[in-house]
Amino acid sequence: MENSIVQEILEKQVLTVAKAVEDKIDDEIAAIDRLDLDDLEALRERRLQQMKKMAEKRSRWISLGHGEYSEIPVEKDFFSIVKASDRVVCHFYRDNWPCKVMDKHLGILAKQHIETRFVKINAEKSPFLAEKLKIVVLPTLALIKNAKVDDYVVGFDELGGTDEFSTEELEERLAKCQVIFYEGESSINASKSNAQTRRSVRQSTRSDSSDSE
Repeated sequence: MENSIVQEILEKQVLTVAKAVEDKIDDEIAAIDRLDLDDLEALRERRLQQMKKMAEKRSRWISLGHGEYSEIPVEKDFFSIVKASDRVVCHFYRDNWPCKVMDKHLGILAKQHIETRFVKINAEKSPFLAEKLKIVVLPTLALIKNAKVDDYVVGFDELGGTDEFSTEELEERLAKCQVIFYEGESSINASKSNAQTRRSVRQSTRSDSSDSE
């Protein structure tokens, strides 16, 4: 009789301890869940703030003429343009074939790198600037950061010495000066890769659709 009473008491104690442990574990799990949710919310909030700031930057860049390759009409406008944007690529050109080749590549990069202003100015109609910046060979790119010329790309010597250089080669040269944002993969290649991926997905979808029919 006593053994059965003792057994019952022990069972109740075990159940009580088990319940306490279970409650404690439940509380800890709930605390972890709350912590994770808070962390996720904090990350989400930070991400939203980053996206908001980037959207504001993009809006400002576009308002300043970023995203397009444009011509500076008169020499004096050069100074206000380089002061307004942190990063500027300015092509000093004249009406010849090498400069037209450079125009083609810069037009592509202007759309790919909205963070940088891409402009061109006729060197022959800008004698003060050409002399001040020691522009002799055309085409010459002045790579400008924070309103100061940081580097130059003179002619095609750094681009293989030929007018058959690729846009990617010019992009890498500009990245070397950090006048554009660049993370190791050409934005042009990335765009092509994305386009190929989209085409592949569409083709796969069509194939699946045909198989199901």
